[in-house]
Amino acid sequence: MSHGETVSIVLIEDDDGHATLVERNLRRAGISNGFVRFRDGQQALDYFFGPAPADAAARPYPPREDLTNFVVLLDLKMPRVDGFEVLRRLKDSPQTAAVPVIVLTTTDDPREIARCYELGCNVYITKPVEYDAFIEAVRRLGFFLQVVKLPPGHRLAAP
Repeated sequence: MSHGETVSIVLIEDDDGHATLVERNLRRAGISNGFVRFRDGQQALDYFFGPAPADAAARPYPPREDLTNFVVLLDLKMPRVDGFEVLRRLKDSPQTAAVPVIVLTTTDDPREIARCYELGCNVYITKPVEYDAFIEAVRRLGFFLQVVKLPPGHRLAAP
């Protein structure tokens, strides 16, 4: 199996606690893909669209040779650049338009949900505020990610 066949999960989430819970519980659900985490929308945009670092050894994240080899889990409320702008940029760019984007946020405002779908998100999931319900939602997301069908050449890794 070459590295290019396995999809990386890009988690764009400013809350460290939520990020830890998401990764830990996706792992518990059997997802063994690589994780890349960005703490705000600007870091994510720099990764997807900024110049590649001259020194590959200095790069803190995996290479982005194949920009379609990702599933993005995106929070909306973040500092610097919010999730709406990240979603808009990902879906507007021919390089990243096909990247599946799952919005994972505490907002359940119908206008914001509609806006995300208008911008091209693939799935919108509201994070439950209650801890156990949040864990269960992430566990279910893990099972969903195991059965989701991706374009040819892309796959989610089994443990």
